[in-house]
Amino acid sequence: MTEAAVSGVAHQDGNPKQQPPHASTELSSESGSTVDTRTRRQKLSDIFTIFASGAALISDGYQNNLMTMTNVALRKEYPKQYTPYFSTAVSNALLVGEVIGQVVVGLTCDYLGRKFAIILTTVMIVVGGILATAASGTTIHGMFWMLIVARGIVGFGTGGEYPASSTSASEAANEQNLKQRGPLFILVTNLPLSFGGPLAVSIFLIVLSAAGQTHLGTVWRVCMGIGCLLPLSVFYFRMKMLNSKLYRRGAIKKRVPYTLVLRYYWKRLLGTCGAWFLYDFITFPNGVFSATILSGVVKKGSNNIRSTAEWQLLLGAIALPGVIVGAYLCNRIGRKNTMMLGFSGYLVFGLIIGCAYEQITKILPLFVVFYGLMQSCGNMGPGDMLGLLSSESYATAVRGTCYGISAALGKTGAAIGTQAFTPIQVQLGKRWTFIIAAICGVAGILVTYFFIPDLRGEDLAREDEKFRAYLVSKGWHGEMGEDDLKGLADDGVSQEVIEDVKRA
Repeated sequence: MTEAAVSGVAHQDGNPKQQPPHASTELSSESGSTVDTRTRRQKLSDIFTIFASGAALISDGYQNNLMTMTNVALRKEYPKQYTPYFSTAVSNALLVGEVIGQVVVGLTCDYLGRKFAIILTTVMIVVGGILATAASGTTIHGMFWMLIVARGIVGFGTGGEYPASSTSASEAANEQNLKQRGPLFILVTNLPLSFGGPLAVSIFLIVLSAAGQTHLGTVWRVCMGIGCLLPLSVFYFRMKMLNSKLYRRGAIKKRVPYTLVLRYYWKRLLGTCGAWFLYDFITFPNGVFSATILSGVVKKGSNNIRSTAEWQLLLGAIALPGVIVGAYLCNRIGRKNTMMLGFSGYLVFGLIIGCAYEQITKILPLFVVFYGLMQSCGNMGPGDMLGLLSSESYATAVRGTCYGISAALGKTGAAIGTQAFTPIQVQLGKRWTFIIAAICGVAGILVTYFFIPDLRGEDLAREDEKFRAYLVSKGWHGEMGEDDLKGLADDGVSQEVIEDVKRA
């Protein structure tokens, strides 16, 4: 590394032309000043990275929940043309884009840096949002297809935000407040994502009140356009951010030993991928089609859309406290136990609603409360913990990649769940969407118990050190890091740690 090189030059023996003491002092002073300046910039960058991640992920939550009410509006505006096929296709376009974005940007943020990946995702969300707002065609079906493409582009951006923003926020929080990294991470990732749902419904209600139910085309286009403003609000701060200290020491930019990565992390990958698949299989279709479920329960009338939106807003509000509870519990009972507790909520409330569906739906407020509590448990457990665990379970060198793969498997589950939602309702009955949620809750508990590590907020640098020691123990001595912290894998890794890894 640079520091080692400087130290080596400073201690060379037998050099008759040594610099005078004052020259050495001046050099040391100048070097110290540069380091202090970079340290101050890094601290400031970490703070802005944490808050910018939160602001950007509100945009992701907004986009993820935008189709909830837009589906209702499009179905009302185009009752014959907006068939279940197009409703599912428009909703799934975001998911397909997110799967691709999570994998591509996950790799990108490990190879090219967190900053590059974050800027790329912001641009994609804005471009896709503009295209969705301006969606048109020679036929109504042509407009739907343009909307599908545009939502796919948005999905690439929002999907990429998961590994890019979350890894950046985790690494920055690790430097700023190690003891409270878990709660801080949740409050700037899953809380904004969850808040995006009520925000999307609130904006829909405001625009609907202004435009009226006779101008639904204006309503959904304005809502699409507002989605472009949220990521733009933090674009300047993202342009100024620095890659984290952990990344500058731990990145592998050439010849990544993926075979060794899989051998070392296979069990954790099974845990985060499997749990995320189950969680999104439940939560995404229940989010996208929750307004459809509610509209079938709400009494028909001229204000059906407004009433559905108001109940949807209440549903989203009931789900929010779960995020706070999860942030409180993650350090006290551990990430693993908190996630199993959240999956248990799917089991309990899924069975209550599913087994008593006909009786509960006759009492709309009770149905909304139980439905909201089920979603709140999801937020408390897997909603909070999956992102946190995926950012803590893997070394910096592959954190973005493993996070992206885990999240992509989750969105694959979401796409399958969304595709299967309507057939399940038609073939088995509406109650079975909740009973299946309960079954997935049991599966989630088992996956978490057997494959998820019991992490308690250890320093991320410690995981980096163990990973480097593993690579060295297997004969890999490649270059790691960038800029001032670049070095070989075995630089700074003690023989004791290497021996511990070999024994493990």
